[in-house]
Amino acid sequence: MSPLLTLTSKSPIMSKSSQRILGIDPGTGILGFGVIEVEKNDQAKLIDAGVIRTKVKQPLDERLVEIYRCLASIISKTKPTVMVVEKLFFAQNVTTAMSVSHARGVAILTGKIAGLEIAEYTPLQIKMALTGYGRADKKQIQEMVRVILGLKEVPKPDDCADALAAAITHSMSHRVE
Repeated sequence: MSPLLTLTSKSPIMSKSSQRILGIDPGTGILGFGVIEVEKNDQAKLIDAGVIRTKVKQPLDERLVEIYRCLASIISKTKPTVMVVEKLFFAQNVTTAMSVSHARGVAILTGKIAGLEIAEYTPLQIKMALTGYGRADKKQIQEMVRVILGLKEVPKPDDCADALAAAITHSMSHRVE
């Protein structure tokens, strides 16, 4: 089974009056991604979204290479100009924080190698941008992602919806000229 699970995939062709943004919800076991395109009229549409899964028992270095390869493929196929990565928020579980940091580093490096602009937002910034409330719960964020992108259902799994939320946050703070 391929580690890459794609939700939806559409044409990689982008108009000159739009911006394509790749959002990343970092994780070593499951990394969420979401690509949106934003038109001059601020209308955002889903291009592609899903998760990259790595095997739990696989050595860390192999998991990171798998993340790199899958992200490089997604970038090649969808042609974003910006990568938005969610910043680390928690540090209670040091092992988890370290693992997520490894995935963040690989994602950022993959984006830079591809020539993408890199932006980062905290979970608080994402919640504020989408709902206007810094303590919004996951269901509220997911519903706003669904509404903003005009989807029939909330994107699943949560990692995918979180990545799309990061991309939407960037689109709201960087308007297309």
